[in-house]
Amino acid sequence: MVVDTLTGEYQVKLVDILHDAGASLNPALDIGQVEGGFVQGMGWVTTEELVWNAQGRLLTDTGATYKIPTVADIPHDFRVQLLPHTVNAVDTVFRSKAVGEPPFMLGIAVWCALQDAVASRDDAESHVLLELPATPEQVWRALQR
Repeated sequence: MVVDTLTGEYQVKLVDILHDAGASLNPALDIGQVEGGFVQGMGWVTTEELVWNAQGRLLTDTGATYKIPTVADIPHDFRVQLLPHTVNAVDTVFRSKAVGEPPFMLGIAVWCALQDAVASRDDAESHVLLELPATPEQVWRALQR
């Protein structure tokens, strides 16, 4: 993780994921699911800012107002492997495990890394809570506290 302390902008440089897919039916597909789920989760904690008006109507409900991760947000060094030689204890199809949704929650690691980066400043006197989503503006505000 690299954070620009003057602007709050950041870049995820490296991600290393080891995922248990059981006896994978299609390793390439499962790895793609892990990658996609992670990037979606990363977007959830860093860019997907929901804005509501006073009447409770969602204002960020289109592609023009709702920022999702792009190819530029994908980590430069993105390593995903499936845990080898594992078998699902549950009697599923060929003992495979579902992969689609669980990797989404791995995106929280990006928020944790940003939180640690903000806390590691030389002048940090106390822990500063980084709000979600951790947009560059939120990171900048946290660095100013």
